[in-house]
Amino acid sequence: MMKMMRAQVIESVGKMVLKNVPVPEINDDEVLIKVKMCGICGTDLKIYSGEYAKEYLPFTSGHEFWGVVEEVGENAKGLKVGDRVSADICITCGTCYFCRRGEHLLCEHFTQLGIHTNGAFAEYVKAPWKNCYVIPDEVDDYSAAFIEPMTAVLQSSKVMDCKISTSVVVLGCGLGILHSAMAKLRGAAPVIIVGDSKKRLDLAKKMDVADYYIDITEVQDVVAEVKRITSGVGADYVLEAVGTPATYEQAFKMVRRGGVVEAFGVVGQGKTAAFEPYEFVLGEKKVRGSCAGIGNDWGEVINLLRYKRMDPKPMFSQVVPLEELEDALHELKTNKEIIKMFVCPDITERIYINK
Repeated sequence: MMKMMRAQVIESVGKMVLKNVPVPEINDDEVLIKVKMCGICGTDLKIYSGEYAKEYLPFTSGHEFWGVVEEVGENAKGLKVGDRVSADICITCGTCYFCRRGEHLLCEHFTQLGIHTNGAFAEYVKAPWKNCYVIPDEVDDYSAAFIEPMTAVLQSSKVMDCKISTSVVVLGCGLGILHSAMAKLRGAAPVIIVGDSKKRLDLAKKMDVADYYIDITEVQDVVAEVKRITSGVGADYVLEAVGTPATYEQAFKMVRRGGVVEAFGVVGQGKTAAFEPYEFVLGEKKVRGSCAGIGNDWGEVINLLRYKRMDPKPMFSQVVPLEELEDALHELKTNKEIIKMFVCPDITERIYINK
């Protein structure tokens, strides 16, 4: 008899249904994972609203997860039933032009677990065994569910490659808080974070992730303020972590000559931001982009968490039962005071982490 599980299925744009579906069957190169916790990402909101990946519907989203190995494929090595694991969600072909160059995030057949294929807003999820990373006991359950977004922060930091004692501006105080923390960890000085939420900026101050905190609701000209802080030169690096044309335009204006704009925030397809090519040519400004963590970014983030180099827990808001996922999506869209919510299939009532 086929084993069944609960899963939240996005059947069509704006329609999510809690259903009983078959537990995924694994092949010899996969493992079955019992989901313990899965973070809700902005990408999940965009999938639900039809802004992203709607061509893959119907399916179960959810990619920021950790769980316990339930079943192991015959070819799996270094894993056993009962292991706590997180999984690299990126699935690449390994043979296309980009993969052979080591540029796996550009793979021509690139897919991501929980974004293009069934994910972890369910009781079970399957993943390639080679993509799984064992989580040590020193990493708590909530932080374990935040490994995936932290890999995106880490990869972005690697691409931006800020040097010791260089100035970094981070636009955005959601995941931008961790971008700031990563820049500070790398020795950037000063680190400047810009946001529009007093509560989030206060949290960033509490976490001591930056040297300057700019509230755009109180500062008339953000670009001028960044120029003032950087002695009129502009920032060496500006990381955009909001995802709007307006904030990208700000980034282009506040980066110094010879500086780098790191593009992280996702803007909807078809939307554009304006900049003066004159400034980029004569000023030798540069733009780099990064979209996700991949491969051993998982191992490196786990190591940072294990040795307490970064602590994302103050950002955590609530854990909700699987049944309340759709309600949580609507809350995240309307209540900007909530920073991070998780889904846990094993609970029946909400858990409030940082009130």
